[in-house]
Parts: sequence; C-alpha cells; structure tokens
Amino acid sequence: MMSCRSSLRSSSLSFRAAVGLAAAALVSARAAGADDGPSARQIMEKVTVARKLDGSEAVVKMTAIDEKGQSRQRDITMATKLFDGGATEKRVYRFSSPPDVQGTSVLVFDYEAKPDDVWIYLPALRKTRRIVSSQRSQSFMGSEFSYGDLNIPALDDYQYKLAGDEAVSGEPCYVVDVTPRSKEVADSEGYSKKTYWVSKEKLAVVRGLFYDKDGKLLKELIARDFKLLDAKKKRYRPVHMEMVNRQNGRRSLFDSPKITFAPNTKDEYFTTAYLERG
Repeated sequence: MMSCRSSLRSSSLSFRAAVGLAAAALVSARAAGADDGPSARQIMEKVTVARKLDGSEAVVKMTAIDEKGQSRQRDITMATKLFDGGATEKRVYRFSSPPDVQGTSVLVFDYEAKPDDVWIYLPALRKTRRIVSSQRSQSFMGSEFSYGDLNIPALDDYQYKLAGDEAVSGEPCYVVDVTPRSKEVADSEGYSKKTYWVSKEKLAVVRGLFYDKDGKLLKELIARDFKLLDAKKKRYRPVHMEMVNRQNGRRSLFDSPKITFAPNTKDEYFTTAYLERG
C-alpha cells in the first residue's frame, strides 16, 4: 500500500515537472519570437528617422527620358533643414537651367503628423502657387517622381506588413508592404500599395514598387551609391535615384554629384519670399 502511494506521488511530481518545463519552454519560445526582429511598422519608423538630416545642401541633375529614349536635363540646387525639434523637414528646390525653367522654385514643409505644405514659384507668372495635399500624385516638374514620392509620408496613414527578407545588389534588406488606411490617402497619393526593400544596415529604401489604384504595377524606384553624410547619427543619402514608369516606358533620374551635410543652412532659404527673389 505504501509503495503504491509513493508511486502515485512520484507520478504526480513527474507530471507537474513536465507541465512546468513545458510552460517554461513556451515562455522561452515567445521571448525568442519577440527578439526575431523589428515589426514592419518599426522598420518604417526607423526609415522615417533615418531620412532626416539636420541640414543638407546639394546640386542635383534631373534627367527625364521618354519612351523613345530622348532625354532632357534640368539642373537644380537643393537645401534641407529640420525645424520644430525634427518634426518638420523643410526643403527648397531651385532650377538653374535650362532657360525655360530657370528661376522656378519649389518649397516643401514636410510635417511628421499632418498634410504637407508645398509651394511652387513660376517666374513667368511672377507668382507663388500652393499645391494642396490632395495633389501629391502630381508629377514633380515633369518627372516620373511625384511630389508624394519625394516627401516623408505620415506613418499613421498606412498599414505595414513584413513580406520577408531579400538582398538587393548583395545588400540584405527587409521587404515591407505599405498600404493606405483610407481611400482618401490612396486617391491623393495615387497608389493602392507600395513595396519597399529597406537596407538593414542603412535603414534606407534601396528599391520600391508602386501599384496604381487598380493594383497594377505602375513604377519602380531604384536608389544606389549611398553616401554617409552624418556619421554620428548614421544618416545616408543616395547619390543616384531612378524612377521607372513600367506602364509608359518613361524614366527619370536624380543624380547628386555634390551633396554635403549642412546643419547651419540659412533659415531664410525656406520661405516663399526667398522663392520669389529669382
């Protein structure tokens, strides 16, 4: 009788130990899962931060190539600077050639959590025109880039899904699907979905696919030749960006032969009054 009771106690203890070990294993598995890597939203949050420089100045050559291979080039000077503790990035683009666009300027207030403000100065009309946020899908000065493509989108306007890992030109990347949360966002931007390849090292988009509102592939972005501008904060910028329209065969290139880290860029550059100086 005593040996039977001992056997029962031993079986009970063994069962409890097994349950305890199973629970511990489950907790460990969950903890390990939590450490697998950042979520898609966290990746895009890091990209948003990494895109911001305290200030920069650049010379940009914009080349537009049509479906027949004929090209036209425009020369641009550009400056950026952070304001409001980094919540607002202001950018100014000024076209210096050819003569038909010389003096045309674009001013962007890229806000973190509200629609951006964009103004364009047209010297032929001698007036500054404001572009409303619902026009983000408009072409930037006749290129395949839209105003929305060049701005930092508000994170809360989109949903994010991690689609996997894949290398681009040998560089390990996260693949993230980005979809608008509302029809209004999709309509203003012109896309039903975007897929980004984000460099794990640089936290920068090195490739992007953009789908039209019918779900068909519209454009492909290629960014390369990244330059480390702010070593302290690990901020990179691509020297070359190319946007290819997969539906009409046109493409546009942004090349920055000169780009510098310039946190002391003058505040006066980022005003409509500066745009109108010519």
